[in-house]
Amino acid sequence: MRRSLLMSVSLALLAFTITTTTVARADAIVIGVPAWPSAQVTAHIIDGVLKERFGLETELRERGTMTILSDIGQGEIEIHPEVWLPNLSAMVEKLSAQEKVLTLSPNSVAATQNICATSATLAATGITAVTDLAKPEIAAEFDSDGDGKGEIWIGAQTWSSTEIERIRAHSYGYDETMTLLEMPEDVAMAAVDAAVALGKPMVFYCYGPHHVFELHQIAKLEEPPYDPARWTIVTRAEDSRWLEKSRADTAWDASRFHIAYASSLETERPEVAAFLAAIDFDPADVTAMSYAVEVEGKPAGEVAKDWLAANENRIGEWTK
Repeated sequence: MRRSLLMSVSLALLAFTITTTTVARADAIVIGVPAWPSAQVTAHIIDGVLKERFGLETELRERGTMTILSDIGQGEIEIHPEVWLPNLSAMVEKLSAQEKVLTLSPNSVAATQNICATSATLAATGITAVTDLAKPEIAAEFDSDGDGKGEIWIGAQTWSSTEIERIRAHSYGYDETMTLLEMPEDVAMAAVDAAVALGKPMVFYCYGPHHVFELHQIAKLEEPPYDPARWTIVTRAEDSRWLEKSRADTAWDASRFHIAYASSLETERPEVAAFLAAIDFDPADVTAMSYAVEVEGKPAGEVAKDWLAANENRIGEWTK
């Protein structure tokens, strides 16, 4: 039986995955590093500034995004470089408004979250809307392993959006017709590249700002407008019947992301808190970071070093 395109690329790329850890002093400022490129680059940018401009010891710690927030709540990590809302609204509310241990930067980057397909896929399959994925005849167009179900990447295992995308698939009904794949983003994007090159149909979770919209002709599938009355998110951690009790059968609410940091920095390291609050990226910055890591194959640390060298004036404004 043929493996799906996504799974084949996954096995090929995961063979080359290397995990690194760093050891830091006990008084180091710990920066969480989530599993997507723009956040990884931002983490390294913050790391570079704290070392070079403030003379501080730091540690970069790779963790899932929800784990990073939890660790901030427990005093084990100080900085999350890219907190997405509304994905993490409940957890952010708990940590910031109730427990008073988390602060969001006042600056944010406007973002989008959708289900996407290549433009060629729309022409070849006739799909136009997310609801089409629940139709067996449409889902069959995305079946590359012969099991009778199509395949769709819904995100990485550690992303908060991935759990919500599973809820959305259940709410729309296409979890019955499509296999919901969770895997690292670089694997999924390589599969998108391969699908475009081979002329194969491809549908996947997409977010922006992101380089994929610059690299390929990508279309967002149609959905009903966001309706809060039709969005009820119960997490896996909250209830074993989370999927049954949840509903999300409209488009995402308007999204954005912020840098977040331990509120204790405002008293213990006020100069660091002021710097984090001043950072102000734009969508072009984020797209370029993603492109450099995933298309050009540069390590996040190298991309950050180049960005810092090219943006000394902006850094100066953020640190004055």
